[in-house]
Amino acid sequence: MDKFVIHGGSRLHGRATVGGSKNAALALMPATLLASGNYTFSNIPDLKDIKTMGRLLESMGVDVAIGARALRINTFRVNSFEAPYEHVKKMRASIYVLGPLVARYGYAKVSLPGGCAWGPRPVNLHIEGIRKLGATVRIDRGYIIAKARRLKGRKLNLAVSSVGATGNLLMAAVLARGTTVITNAAREPEIVALEKFLTRMGARIHGTGTARLEIEGVDALHPADETMIPDRIEAGTLLAAAAITGGRIRLGGCRPSHLRSLLTHLKRAGCTVETGGDWISLKAPATLRAVGATTGIYPGFPTDMQAQWMALMTVARGPSRITETIYFDRFKHVPELVRLGADVTIEQEAATVRGGATLVGAKVMSTDLRASASLVIAGLAAAGRTEVLRVYHLDRGYDHLEKKLRLLGARIRRVAGREY
Repeated sequence: MDKFVIHGGSRLHGRATVGGSKNAALALMPATLLASGNYTFSNIPDLKDIKTMGRLLESMGVDVAIGARALRINTFRVNSFEAPYEHVKKMRASIYVLGPLVARYGYAKVSLPGGCAWGPRPVNLHIEGIRKLGATVRIDRGYIIAKARRLKGRKLNLAVSSVGATGNLLMAAVLARGTTVITNAAREPEIVALEKFLTRMGARIHGTGTARLEIEGVDALHPADETMIPDRIEAGTLLAAAAITGGRIRLGGCRPSHLRSLLTHLKRAGCTVETGGDWISLKAPATLRAVGATTGIYPGFPTDMQAQWMALMTVARGPSRITETIYFDRFKHVPELVRLGADVTIEQEAATVRGGATLVGAKVMSTDLRASASLVIAGLAAAGRTEVLRVYHLDRGYDHLEKKLRLLGARIRRVAGREY
């Protein structure tokens, strides 16, 4: 059980490069099940979730080789169409294998997913969509079992603009007979990356990047190579870390267009933000202004930056209100921020942050991936020593975050231990 030990008070300054997108990679890896052959992915982050997805694919007979920022996949010998509980329990993105398996092989047995321990995130949209495409689906002792001779194109209107459901149904539809139309589809950059990758494989997708996708099913696809887009949440987390410490940084290897809402909020908080084709620079003000945030589907304020924004607002001048509209009960970080001296109260799906707090180092515990990042950010601004326990949560989605922060001047180190 590794932990981070942080000595706060150092301003972040300098340059850093953003790594590849975890969420894009986790969508593209299962897509390789749609066609036999060799695939090479570059700009791959070194993350536990990537390795978990790799082991899941290996359990199906796929050859997976993870190298330095690269990933090679061979799908010639797929011999199992089951995603067992031992793998799926570790990561919700494992359900992405459902669509490709049913579309290509006509059968899938996928364990109901696990992952971060916050809030109910049902998979009913995935199941309902696969059913509408012609599969018979049942739940048997914790497994989704789906069968179909060949899926058939249909009109699918998503009740919620779900990233996971959009990705799964998109992968199912590319090999279905006829045309599938998905309305209220997610528009997140990671879904757009999947749409473009499938098109490179030979899929016929119209409306890429929009909420209405029209997919003309094809008889077969072929392998393709891809470079992962930058991880927008890693970029946002580093920007928030610089802002809370009064720092000045420049991030390379990123796409400012993926972060428009966050950058607007940072400017309103008093930060000087400049952007180029693949870079973002931020200079923090002497005192941050309080700015509320309401999470929303892309291009709205990202739910995966809600906890980090709350950490930032604890030291801003004035009160702010942060409302979570995407996921229920995503405020597990609040009690831990309070341990550091934050003044935050929760009422249903909104939190009121009374800024201007003097944060003081303490021992705090991570409860999920983004909560972990918020505690690290707060610890960078807190006086004295902060210990962030259970950083295995953070390792699921951040590629050696402590090393990048150290390069920017943070006093942070990883310590191996058994503390819970």
